[in-house]
Amino acid sequence: MRFAIIAPDVPTQKWKKELEQLAPQIPLVIGAETDHVDEVVCAMVWKQKRGALQKFKNLRLIFSMGAGVDHILEDDTIAEHIPICRVVDPQMAFSMSNYVIMAVLNHHRALYDFQNAKQQKHWAQFDFDERHLKIGVLGTGFLGMDAAKKLHHLGFDVIGYSTTPKETPFPSYAGDALNEFLAQINVLICLVPYTPKTQGLLNYTLFEKLKQPTYLINVSRGSVQVEDDILKALEEGLLCGAFLDVFEEEPLPKNSPLWTHPAVQITPHIASLTYPKESVLQMLACFKRVEKGLPLPHQVDRKKMY
Repeated sequence: MRFAIIAPDVPTQKWKKELEQLAPQIPLVIGAETDHVDEVVCAMVWKQKRGALQKFKNLRLIFSMGAGVDHILEDDTIAEHIPICRVVDPQMAFSMSNYVIMAVLNHHRALYDFQNAKQQKHWAQFDFDERHLKIGVLGTGFLGMDAAKKLHHLGFDVIGYSTTPKETPFPSYAGDALNEFLAQINVLICLVPYTPKTQGLLNYTLFEKLKQPTYLINVSRGSVQVEDDILKALEEGLLCGAFLDVFEEEPLPKNSPLWTHPAVQITPHIASLTYPKESVLQMLACFKRVEKGLPLPHQVDRKKMY
């Protein structure tokens, strides 16, 4: 019995280190090329190449090395009977919520206006007021719900939206009520998973439904946004600014106008990072349940794609 890690070098080395400490009895295969294909029963993957898992005929579990699973589900060569599980880590939620709160507070307190004033050596003590925010969290799953609750507990006016009804301590919309949700907000935080239904969701048509100039924060997936439409919405005043952690192409090309746009803040897909030790522990627990034939925690619904 062997486990395989098929991922870029940096996460591979971190997961390898944790696995060697937590489960030294399990031999590891690093990468898709191995002479032990029949022995691999569990594959930990991140952005694997299409068909990379096809050779492992005895694979019993695929474990995503991050919260997202679109990179796995895009591979149509993966057999339907192999369960796919993903990381659900409270520490990831802690990091994500802190990032979202940071982005909200910077906008709320006009930090970037004060930074511009500093560059001009202008004492802007009375130039910028706190902004009154009506925050909409688009996607109140595990990560989105944590961020929304923390913003609510900080005293912000928060509403949520999910495809299915959720019990929340703040007003929440679901299903066909997306337009009603959008009409009320002036901060839009996107935390939806990537699926065919959410591809290009943040587009000009959606921005037109906003009744107020709105500050966009996207920490979901780059494929969820249409960057040309974000730029157009900024130019026309539908959006008053954007804080983006994810992009259609990553790394963001040097010729992208997002780099230099004065109303856009950029970070390089770091809003919430996977913590290898906790993730490896979850993977090992999942595989034990596979061996016992028990239901798996955080198993991906292939139709929903999350």
